[in-house]
Amino acid sequence: MADPPGDKTDFSSQPTVFAPDLFAGKVALVSGGSGDIGGATAWLLARLGAQVVISGRNQDRLDATVSAMTEQGHAAESHTVDVRDGPAVQALFDDVFDRHGRLDILVNSAGGQFPSAAIDIEERGWNAVIESNLSGTWRMCQTAARRWRGDSGAAGFAAGQTEGVILNIIIVTSHGLHGITHSQAARAGVETFSKQLSVEWAQYGIRINCIAPGAIDNQGWRVYGEEARATYHRTNPQMRAGTSWDIAEACAYLASPAAGYITGANLIVDGGGQHWGEVWTTGKPDWFKTPD
Repeated sequence: MADPPGDKTDFSSQPTVFAPDLFAGKVALVSGGSGDIGGATAWLLARLGAQVVISGRNQDRLDATVSAMTEQGHAAESHTVDVRDGPAVQALFDDVFDRHGRLDILVNSAGGQFPSAAIDIEERGWNAVIESNLSGTWRMCQTAARRWRGDSGAAGFAAGQTEGVILNIIIVTSHGLHGITHSQAARAGVETFSKQLSVEWAQYGIRINCIAPGAIDNQGWRVYGEEARATYHRTNPQMRAGTSWDIAEACAYLASPAAGYITGANLIVDGGGQHWGEVWTTGKPDWFKTPD
């Protein structure tokens, strides 16, 4: 699965309601941080004072994102990693803790999928999406939790740190988001294990939540083609497509002290599409169209 080309929105100047020092002194790791939603989230956290580390598979894209952020005076760096590679994920966390001595926020935005009718998905494609979106997210979560717990001689929380926050970017799994069954299955798994972990890991001071975007009009979603995207603004009661920035601001909220009593939740950001609407990434089949 090729990485998407990246959202072209200027995240350095998008308006936000959050205070510019909200995450001062915090360290945030954003996987998929040079992509659309991951990039928007990394920019916002950096603008709100966090030291941001972005990870992904494409070093050139990571370098371009970090360069743009540092030119604006933000603290940002990158680390190349494939979340399907266990030793590489471990090396990523080792590097973050060696450099900064702490990690406060982990945003799991890495992953990907391709549009296909479920009946046509090959086993290789199914396995690739499951390994990246489900197993890769799990691998990042567990590695962070083990560091925060203090396993294998790790120091655990830094002085004055009282919690670690994990945010998993999934998709709406409760209703019709058709043509990406492999990703639906993987993301539903992430939602389920996040709920379980919110119970098991509360004793370690870890909050974990999911954010589920609906139809988002950005560069990454443009692999779904003109026919699919032309309907995005009519897939929910608000009659508009969402943006990467909508998801970034949801991340900032759930990572902030304002959400300190929220864990094990799934924040759906879809303009109400969970209650009315449907998204066909492969184009709506004639079977479901209203006859003339």
